[in-house]
Amino acid sequence: MICEWVQSVLQKLKKRGFLRMKKILSLLMVVLMLTVLLTACGGDSGSSGQADGAGSDSGAQTSGDSGSSAGDSGASTASVDTNTVAVGAVVIARDDVSEEDVYNFVSTIFNNTSAITEQHAKGGELDLNFAASVTSVPYHPGAARYFEEQGVEVAAVKEGAGTGDSKSLTFTTGGSTGTYYAFGGVLASYVSNNSGSSVTAVEGNGSQSNVEDLTAGDVQLAFVQSDVMSYAYNGERLFDSPVTNFSVVASLYMEQVQIATTNPDIKSVADLEGKIVSIGASGSGVHFNAIDVLGAYGLTEDDIQPVFQSFGDSADSLKDGKIDAAFIVAGAPTPAISDLALSKPTYLVGLDDEHISALLESSPFYSAYTIPAGTY
Repeated sequence: MICEWVQSVLQKLKKRGFLRMKKILSLLMVVLMLTVLLTACGGDSGSSGQADGAGSDSGAQTSGDSGSSAGDSGASTASVDTNTVAVGAVVIARDDVSEEDVYNFVSTIFNNTSAITEQHAKGGELDLNFAASVTSVPYHPGAARYFEEQGVEVAAVKEGAGTGDSKSLTFTTGGSTGTYYAFGGVLASYVSNNSGSSVTAVEGNGSQSNVEDLTAGDVQLAFVQSDVMSYAYNGERLFDSPVTNFSVVASLYMEQVQIATTNPDIKSVADLEGKIVSIGASGSGVHFNAIDVLGAYGLTEDDIQPVFQSFGDSADSLKDGKIDAAFIVAGAPTPAISDLALSKPTYLVGLDDEHISALLESSPFYSAYTIPAGTY
């Protein structure tokens, strides 16, 4: 109130001319006092405008902070752990690949894990015991020889395999926005540059397609999911009859079942009911992983609106709002999800303990896994 009174008096003095002529000296002190009081009250209208401007800046900063918080919560992987299940990422070889070539491939990789890790973070997950842990399909003799030298035994060795002649090998990986492709390229290049074997990595179309390409002789090495590998060997699900002309090279790392969405209201697998959901490209194992996870929550493929897309296409569809969620089964961090998270808030849908336990009971191929906060 006093500030308003001071401003009013000052304006009246100006209008009445008291700042002119005889009274200028007598009013000088009054004006100075009023000016001091006015300044203490926040200044004139120009100063008041500056204060408003400062308030506006403060509001913008608050909005920015709020946006940052939304971004953090937008990528649940950036702020919290995400519980899910995982399957193994396994390299397999045709049985007719020479023992020496497979030995060179395995030994060069596992004798140089530090150097490989410098080129791709997945190298840090390589472990001899895990590499030799597959029990559903026998190992190639070249791989088994290396593991035996390291004091690690495999469950079974494929008889009659490894008798072919050495030659340049083609290694089919995965789509260009998946972990298979990036890590497979690093492995192929390192083996070619540091051993007597030549390996060329090529883009693949998913685990089922990789098995089929390997069976046809188009490639000699392939990345596959551990569950799809077993389906092929036993003629189940994706395969009408057993495919047995391959053997295991090594199990390299775990690949997680990741359910990505840009909709913060999708907090559970149950929330996918009625939604448009990508369940993997045709020929990939992602489809059956999606069916397994949905089934654990009492849902079927008929309860969603399924689309069949690669990781990259799924990410693009999420960016454009064409789908609500996507199943992506790959080692985290997965390039497709990392790219998506750069463009808009991205969430991972976690699985609760009850439904994880149900999946572990229904299938020997799944393992419980936690994607750590900060992965994306």
